[in-house]
Amino acid sequence: MRGLVCLTMVAVSLAMLLACGQQNAGVEQISAEQTVGLPAPATAEGVPATKEVSPGQTVSTPPPVTIAVTYDNNPYDDRLRTAWGFSCLVRLPERTILFDTGGDSSILLRNMGHLQIDPKGIDVVVLSHIHGDHVGGLGGILSQNSDVAVYLPASFPQSFKEEIKRFGAEVQEVGEPRELFDGVHTTGELNGGIKEQSLILETDEGLVIITGCAHPGVVNVVRKAREVAGDKVHLVLGGFHLGGASVSKIESIIDDFEQMGVERVAPCHCSGDRARTLLREHYGEGYIECGVGRRIALPLEG
Repeated sequence: MRGLVCLTMVAVSLAMLLACGQQNAGVEQISAEQTVGLPAPATAEGVPATKEVSPGQTVSTPPPVTIAVTYDNNPYDDRLRTAWGFSCLVRLPERTILFDTGGDSSILLRNMGHLQIDPKGIDVVVLSHIHGDHVGGLGGILSQNSDVAVYLPASFPQSFKEEIKRFGAEVQEVGEPRELFDGVHTTGELNGGIKEQSLILETDEGLVIITGCAHPGVVNVVRKAREVAGDKVHLVLGGFHLGGASVSKIESIIDDFEQMGVERVAPCHCSGDRARTLLREHYGEGYIECGVGRRIALPLEG
């Protein structure tokens, strides 16, 4: 418990320092509430191998890739609790990846329980950036499963890395773009005031790019992903950091997406209501409503 509280407090303190002085709308803020009373882990391992477009709609064929949003401030599945932050679980045929951990481990673990996700089934944790609403739940995960490798930007404070090691987890520092596993890449650290990495998945339909907050600019993230792993972009999912952005800026980003051939989008977290509305209007059937509890199975229909 001491390690859990220390790691949570380190994350909160660092997030508050990093957020200090930020003027952009939508900058992450979290409370310093301690994460206590963690629920018991669910019995199922990983995301159930089903294709789900909305709660209750399933097919029986196991898809090669599933993504489940385990933490977000936007609602989707009303069984789950919303809170400011982001986390999603990526289930691949040979490993399970938790991308970011939200801001509160008790909420994250409770949501995972509702989704029948067992923390012990996680093989890898990837952290996008140091803000507390993306790393604050890590201690709760490591307290239930320390047999993981944690891939984090090399710029993370040494104290944070050492606390992870105290749990018994492996720390993997990421600087440059690289392939983490077969068909799974990181953009490497990109600088947008806050250094941040995004995750790239190679699928039969094209690249799936998962962003935490896209502080370096969501267009820059997509460009880097194409440079690293290939041209065709099937889906961009996560925080686009467009809360408070003007209509003209959002329309410019949509134009850039169009030029880069982005086929589908699933904005959530810090993307902002205006951006979500404009992206929905532009993409039509290529727009995926995204919030906590959303499960996406690839290949997508339509």
